Amino acid sequence: MKKLTVLSLLVLLVFASCKKDKTSTTTTPPASTGPQLKFVFKFDSTQTRYNSLGQITNTLPAGHAAQCPKFNGMSAHYIEMTQNNYTAVGHGTVLYTTPTIVSTPFTVTSGSATATYTDAIDFNKESIVGDGQQFFSIPLSQVTAGTYPYLRISVAYQNYDIKYGVLNGTTVNLPGGGVYTYTSNVYSTGTIASFIGYNTQIGSYKIKTQTDLVNAAKQQGYWSFESAPIGTYTVPYIKGQAPQGATTVVNPLFSTSAVPPGSCLVTGQFVAADGTTVTPLTITGHETSDIVITVSMSTNNSFEWVKHSSPPDNYIYPLSGDTVVDMGVRGMVPKLPQ
Repeated sequence: MKKLTVLSLLVLLVFASCKKDKTSTTTTPPASTGPQLKFVFKFDSTQTRYNSLGQITNTLPAGHAAQCPKFNGMSAHYIEMTQNNYTAVGHGTVLYTTPTIVSTPFTVTSGSATATYTDAIDFNKESIVGDGQQFFSIPLSQVTAGTYPYLRISVAYQNYDIKYGVLNGTTVNLPGGGVYTYTSNVYSTGTIASFIGYNTQIGSYKIKTQTDLVNAAKQQGYWSFESAPIGTYTVPYIKGQAPQGATTVVNPLFSTSAVPPGSCLVTGQFVAADGTTVTPLTITGHETSDIVITVSMSTNNSFEWVKHSSPPDNYIYPLSGDTVVDMGVRGMVPKLPQ
């Protein structure tokens, strides 16, 4: 179908990858009835928009447009807290790494640095949660006491909705043969599922209403897209594999604590409940109640594309030549409880 073919080329440029940052490690804390350290996701389209170096970037390049995608769910593969900004990845307090399985080795190269991986995230063991939902907890008695200014999280999977449009007069091929010509401008919503971990073993999963059967390991950037039906026709979903390095990954500590090649390990500083006052997380080892951290992810104009002869609005028009240049969360703010 022409519509989906063009959109597949569009979305192919969108996704980069997050990879696991400690090889072949699975951390599963034992059950405990004591006080817990809990982490909850929050997706915020009004949060400050940063670039990869942690610099505020609210202005789009000439000829670009962007929108705030609506996140339906996300999973975290790796969680680490550090006591300073010089801590190498994996040398802080690693709270969690989801299960992995042995996979075909592959190498990621960035400049003069390379990294080889021999395992894959087990998607069947991933916990996908929505806005305001808890994605991890650990007994505080099992967390090394100390003061932690920084949090690192590697996101493994995302599912979100985007707005797209088709202009009057556009002709597309229909499933099973035939063509359809739009007689007016149409505006709709599509759903994207993206596996942005370094490597993921996938069985099957649901995009929105349709199920993608994979039964294979997919490297960073595997995606699928389900669009709205055309009239009475159910549009088949499409899928593809994105190249490395296409997504903004906010890491303000890059110069002092560089992440490994190919990683989208997002870094943020703990702040007070007001969301602005930098306040490290302190674990004493004598806590008597839970500590709930709200991990707020910035989705502020995080879906960005180049416009080509399309209307001056915030809908992307893939059949009019619009091409995606970036899709990644635009910052992470871990907030302490009040």
